[in-house]
Amino acid sequence: MADSSFDIVSKIDRQEVDNALGQTAREIATRFDFKGTGASIEWQGEQVIEISASADDRASAVLDVFKGKLVKRDVSLKVLDASEPRPSGQVSKITVTLKEGISSEDAKKISKLIRDEGPKGVKAQIQGDELRVSSKKRDDLQAIIALVKQQDYDFAVQFTNYR
Repeated sequence: MADSSFDIVSKIDRQEVDNALGQTAREIATRFDFKGTGASIEWQGEQVIEISASADDRASAVLDVFKGKLVKRDVSLKVLDASEPRPSGQVSKITVTLKEGISSEDAKKISKLIRDEGPKGVKAQIQGDELRVSSKKRDDLQAIIALVKQQDYDFAVQFTNYR
């Protein structure tokens, strides 16, 4: 019997992020507390979102609205790397970078966790920015998924390609 396997990845559903951004833009355009503050949220390239408003607290409030929309769309907030509000001329700006992929150090941490605490006979291989976990028993793979979900990493974790 062939080994069963799955991949541990950290990917962003760009469509969901884009939808959340659109909803946030519509909400700040209609909400009374954002009237006259020049609040806006928009893409700045592939992985960067820029929030601007007339004051630091208004820019932070836009970020909070955006986070709420992401949570409703099941996007982990761990994919966001938001800067502190910074003055830029008359406005205050926040740059939000989207983090995707598992760094080699983080992949080594997960691999070590699987080796040390996981069932025997489970192999973990680092493949670029993802981790392939394989075993002869599917029950062992389920145990590994539960083990990794229990850990609190500073990046979002998804399980794909389960076969």
